[in-house]
Amino acid sequence: MKKITLLGFVFAAFTLSSYAQESSSLIPDYNRFSIDLGLGVAKASSPITENIPFDTELEDFAFEGGVRYMLNDKFGFKLSGLYFKSTNSIESAAEVDAEFFRANLEGVVNLGNILGFREFTQRFNLLFHAGAGVSSITLPDNAVLANESETLLNFMAGITPQIKITDRFSFNLDLSVLGNLGQDLTFDGRQNVQTRNFDGMIVTATAGVSIYLGDNEKHADWLDNSPKKLFGERVEELENELAKIQRDMQDTDKDGVADYLDREPNTTSGVAVNTKGESIDLNQNGVPDEIEKSLQKMYVTKEFASETYFAGGVEGVKPDANDDLINVYFRFDSTQPEYYSLNAINQIVKYMRAHPEAEAMLTGYADQIGNTEYNNTLSENRAKKVFDIVIASGIEASRLSYRGGGVDSSVDKNSEEARQIVRRVSFELR
Repeated sequence: MKKITLLGFVFAAFTLSSYAQESSSLIPDYNRFSIDLGLGVAKASSPITENIPFDTELEDFAFEGGVRYMLNDKFGFKLSGLYFKSTNSIESAAEVDAEFFRANLEGVVNLGNILGFREFTQRFNLLFHAGAGVSSITLPDNAVLANESETLLNFMAGITPQIKITDRFSFNLDLSVLGNLGQDLTFDGRQNVQTRNFDGMIVTATAGVSIYLGDNEKHADWLDNSPKKLFGERVEELENELAKIQRDMQDTDKDGVADYLDREPNTTSGVAVNTKGESIDLNQNGVPDEIEKSLQKMYVTKEFASETYFAGGVEGVKPDANDDLINVYFRFDSTQPEYYSLNAINQIVKYMRAHPEAEAMLTGYADQIGNTEYNNTLSENRAKKVFDIVIASGIEASRLSYRGGGVDSSVDKNSEEARQIVRRVSFELR
């Protein structure tokens, strides 16, 4: 008895130690509960009274059921029960159908995971279980000791091969041996006179299923915790982290600020930005200072604009437009106007509303980078884009026309800022 108690203590300590180690491992979460059901046969081999025509065979119908909880993928506990009637296999002898029931608390060891089965199979597994509990024996009314019953302490052990059907079910075979301590009633219905420690011995063989409960994909029985699998998952995790870092470090708009820090990831090429990737606009007029300087040098200064367009109101739009001072600008290889250019479109719309007889020709241009034929089409598409915006603003299509002006080669091809200026749509008001 002391040896059994010591064995139980060692088993429990090893189980808790393994459980603590697992909590910090790479093993994903998994289901822990299962319902284990089985049908089969049982044989009560002892005690049986000597010199009495009574014998048993492994043929008595038995039903077994249990609830199992796995602490981790290697160890767990199980609360189980089994019922059968022990019958006399000698036909000429009296029928004495002793009823037997047991209830046990068992420790469960997943030998498949301990022995590394997952490295070569995902379908076959092996469990070992052992524990202690109580047994109940009740004799029938035709026994010598009619209707007598007793409750005993038992110890049992067994082995359970498993075959996985799905992630929710597995097919089980179980072979168990049980010993009752101090059994006074024999299975032939008499008083036991033997004096062995384990007076009652029973063997059971059942087949059934395990039903796995929980929301996770796998149960502890089938968790692949092999070093090869865990190493592969860790490598994949590190590769994903590296890929994310590489994506974050990209600089889509080439402004010198990585995308994960860039608050304005579509900054116009060549425009100076701050440490957050935002284009610098000190006067807060919606035009990046870098672009504003280039526009002032090429076309018009702020002072001149104040003295002409802003001073003259809507009447100053026509001469400015026809002098190529009002333009809509575009990004490289794009038909989407820069946001600050929408004011130029607004000026044209206001003028045409104020002058219902006015008509406008829209001419699109491209820079010198790329194929000429492609740039001719791009310039026309830019003009068509502005044409659509003006119409959407309420101007009749009959008052507008558009065309592609092709490549504007009036600036230095190697200057990125200069090329920004010629990627435009200009207006001719009539």
